[in-house]
Amino acid sequence: MKDNFSTQSDHYARYRPGYPDELFSYIAELTPGKEAAWDCGTGNGQVAGKLAAYFRQVYATDISQNQLDNAIPSPNISYSLQPAEKTSFPDKLFDLIIVAQAIHWFNFDDFYREVKRTLKQEGYLVVTGYHLLQIAEEMDALIRSFYEDVVGPYWDEERRYIDEKYQTIPFPFEEIRTPEFSLKLEWTLEHLLGYLNTWSAVKHFQKKNGYNPVDELKEGLRRAWGDQEYRTITLPLLLRIGRLR
Repeated sequence: MKDNFSTQSDHYARYRPGYPDELFSYIAELTPGKEAAWDCGTGNGQVAGKLAAYFRQVYATDISQNQLDNAIPSPNISYSLQPAEKTSFPDKLFDLIIVAQAIHWFNFDDFYREVKRTLKQEGYLVVTGYHLLQIAEEMDALIRSFYEDVVGPYWDEERRYIDEKYQTIPFPFEEIRTPEFSLKLEWTLEHLLGYLNTWSAVKHFQKKNGYNPVDELKEGLRRAWGDQEYRTITLPLLLRIGRLR
């Protein structure tokens, strides 16, 4: 499992979007047991914080201590520094295991072996994430060009799984059909720029070239943004849900 997010963990916590409440109510309705959930690759605990409203105990793991240091606190969330592929959890502990915007970094075979060991027979594995944001036509074109042409060569190879909407990852589970979800947020331009600065490809570009490519994108976005303080940002969600066969 790669760690691309230990640096600037406070920026990650501030600018990375969460997930819609509708997704968690859907997952909670689907899951018969509510004793224990595992948020694997929790980052700053956004998903763990949502799960805490539905499950008696939430266990949240990450390989970045800096991320965990910025995580959302809750009495029923237990954070720990552990890799996805090998944990200290007992067998058949979890009613739900969820991975948000992280599974493409994992060793699939080892992680799925851990899922099958720690998931209850009637439990569910949820794999989710989000793809490229949508605002308005002119800004979407600028961001897509930035995503593909400017920082495109700097994405880790695993990023292709997100481009392929997680449809090409191995998924050795009994999969269920799911509704479509999207996340809608009201952002300022500064928040958008902060979010773009959390992209791992931006960090890789900056390390290689010695300057931040977001600075060159800023003026074009500012012109396209116009006089509005806030714009509606739409993030289409990726979602696959399965259970043990």
